[in-house]
Amino acid sequence: MAFSSQSDGDDVLSEINVTPLVDVMLVLLVVFIVTAPLLNNAITVNLPKASATKLADSSTPVTISVNAEGNVYIDKQAVALAALEPELKSRYNSNPEQSYHLNSDESVKYGSVAKVMAAIERSGITKLAVITQAN
Repeated sequence: MAFSSQSDGDDVLSEINVTPLVDVMLVLLVVFIVTAPLLNNAITVNLPKASATKLADSSTPVTISVNAEGNVYIDKQAVALAALEPELKSRYNSNPEQSYHLNSDESVKYGSVAKVMAAIERSGITKLAVITQAN
């Protein structure tokens, strides 16, 4: 820093302007943030080529549906709510690897769907997908 003496008539006081320094530091920070993840993945690997295979489970899933009135269906066959759990248990015991889909109408009360989901859980089924419609 340079100071002028009091004998000078124009009182010059020089200061360091920090704004360009901050600008340069921010640009460097952004550059390092962008390039840092690229440095971690610098190992090149030639992956082997493979052909697509079929899924192991080629069976079609069992569809459990609840319509607008609250009626329950298994693969388009009506089932009483009380008989749902024993039916699902027998299906699960015959094929534990079977997958299941749950469909319900959007106007069905949550309580009806919750009862069906509880019956599915009590029957031991773990491969369940809840099917919705995309907008």
